[in-house]
Amino acid sequence: MVDMPSSRPNIRFLLPLSVLAAPLLHADSHIHESDIVIYGGTSAGVIAAVQAHRLGKSVVLIEPSNHLGGLSSGGLGMTDSGDKRAIGGLARDFFRRVHRHYRDPEAWTFGSPGDLNRLRAGSVPENGDAMWVFEPRVAEKIFIEMLAECGPELIVHKRQRLNRETGVKRDGDRITGIVMESGETFLGSVFIDATYEGDLMAAAGCDYHVGRESNATHGETLNGIQKARNVKNHRFLVPVDPYVRPGDPASGLLPGISAEPPGEDGDGDHRIQAYCFRMCLSRDPDNRLPFPKPEGYDERRYELLLRNFEAGDLRVPLHHSFMPNGKTDTNNNGAFSTDHIGANFAYPEATYAQRDAIIRDHEQYQQGLMWTLANHPRVPESVRKDMSQWGLSADEFRDTGGWGHQLYIREARRLVGAYVMTEHDCRRTRICPDPVGLGSYTMDSHNCQRYVDADGHAQNEGDVQVATGGAYAISYRSIVPKTGQTANLLVPVALSASHIAYGSIRMEPVFMILGQSAATAASIAIDDKLTIQTVPYARLRERLIADGQILDLPPDAKPQVFVDPATLPGLVLDDTQAEWTGAWNESASNRPYIGQGYRHDGHDGIGGKSATFRATLPRPGRYAVRLSWSVASNRATNATVTLTHRGGRETVRVNQRQASNADANGFSTVATLDFDTTAEVVITNDGADGHVVVDAVQWLPEE
Repeated sequence: MVDMPSSRPNIRFLLPLSVLAAPLLHADSHIHESDIVIYGGTSAGVIAAVQAHRLGKSVVLIEPSNHLGGLSSGGLGMTDSGDKRAIGGLARDFFRRVHRHYRDPEAWTFGSPGDLNRLRAGSVPENGDAMWVFEPRVAEKIFIEMLAECGPELIVHKRQRLNRETGVKRDGDRITGIVMESGETFLGSVFIDATYEGDLMAAAGCDYHVGRESNATHGETLNGIQKARNVKNHRFLVPVDPYVRPGDPASGLLPGISAEPPGEDGDGDHRIQAYCFRMCLSRDPDNRLPFPKPEGYDERRYELLLRNFEAGDLRVPLHHSFMPNGKTDTNNNGAFSTDHIGANFAYPEATYAQRDAIIRDHEQYQQGLMWTLANHPRVPESVRKDMSQWGLSADEFRDTGGWGHQLYIREARRLVGAYVMTEHDCRRTRICPDPVGLGSYTMDSHNCQRYVDADGHAQNEGDVQVATGGAYAISYRSIVPKTGQTANLLVPVALSASHIAYGSIRMEPVFMILGQSAATAASIAIDDKLTIQTVPYARLRERLIADGQILDLPPDAKPQVFVDPATLPGLVLDDTQAEWTGAWNESASNRPYIGQGYRHDGHDGIGGKSATFRATLPRPGRYAVRLSWSVASNRATNATVTLTHRGGRETVRVNQRQASNADANGFSTVATLDFDTTAEVVITNDGADGHVVVDAVQWLPEE
């Protein structure tokens, strides 16, 4: 990792296309003044700096490390953004530049556009204005070019870290300047915190949150602890013993497994989703470095991985997204992979020295993992054979031996502003009136903890992947502190959002979009001598649209009408109240549905998936049992439904390609039966000839 000692003197970044002139200096040469001060050279920080300059403001960009672009230049070459129609302004300009770069034949050193298109169809489009995959060094080159085009007025300082204890200088509710550990001081009219960690925001005394809120906090369904939802790929699919001596709890737990109870579903906790390095790998022999065996390698850290292989899970635990020139953006995949689960809880509030230690630990863990997969004799031969073709890209991250310079800080502090983005915004059951950008990616949380389950086996918790069903609006009030806290600070990265909403918003193109919007608001506040909180939205919107930002939802991203089960007659249980076996997919694609979505079996694992609804009825009697599902041509004609009632059990087959007697909410009667006060409905995919959909069950008493 790049050494960042606090005693390091100021190092000015000299851009290759235009040498940067000296900043406006006071008599004390360590004091710099500009209209807008941006702390954090992430993709958001770079775009904010470019926008501020284009609006005629003097601007300084301060980056704690030696690189610009954050994770966009740190290995995340796969543009996880969802609907590309939501990307406009300078963010889209970045991706247009990517496209122009790769249209030059000289850009292809270790491959060709055809090679990449065969692996990922359409990655290098012949037409269109943008390209969405890129190499890390190309991303940083483009960010540098965008800054250089601004000329000498835009000043960039690298290797400068905020003094988080005493470095924020205030006059009432305004920041007047920020002081670095080196003593360098930056004065400004408006400040932008573009860090992943929200360091400036926290040091300025703004309200913020770390960890997962409970579902009850914002009336959500996907927040907090989520054991029951962890049914997809990133879990242990086979029983794996968690103890140092198998079968002996007294011997202690293997590394990485928590001895604490995992908690109850929906409850909040202090945990955050796991971090990793996004690796840029190559299988070209002329551009491939072997995976290093890290100093201090400890085989015990990977015992759980080895046992998982020996228990029969032979998946290669990596996900490769293919990039130009035969490279990858390689991410976490499976039960035990690059995510260093449970090792990052202290990171958001840690000192710089503590953070450096956490980063080194993640680096050693992941390098050791890669060496183990490639070399350890207990790793299945099929996995070692697959790994033998890969190595670190020799022409990337040259100053760190091919290893990425940016740890993936998926989540740290999050501002608590006047508007908190939640699951309701992502699902469009609530639409803010003051959007400054759009998001659209899946509500996505990686695992947060590894624990011992009720059967005495190792298991992961925290993985959530639920589609939003389209683009959604991000409120201006979510990137500014509450009134009275800080009047001249914007926070486009560590913005105000719940854990699960942030899991969707936290995409690099969205950060770029919000960075541009933050700089625009800062410029208006300076021109009109306003606080950030009182910038007129109408004026902000007009300028953003003039600069190409996309603020309006696409025509097919309609507001969602939320049907609350509690408002319906009879007793209704939504899919969120069922007990599940097998991996079910969550969706909100086809209406009607009850609540905020439904689940389907993906038409796989036939015979191994079920949903069980258990109800306590208000009184004995005769009830119509009604099921809700969204009709489509790929549904099963023979979904199996077993009903437990007063007389015993009855099994029926339901054709989900039609719903001839459905009411306005999609409920169709499947049986009318006599009940005591207990009832049960089990829906399975036994022998299903299409997708089995589970939405809600209604017991409607006969009059």
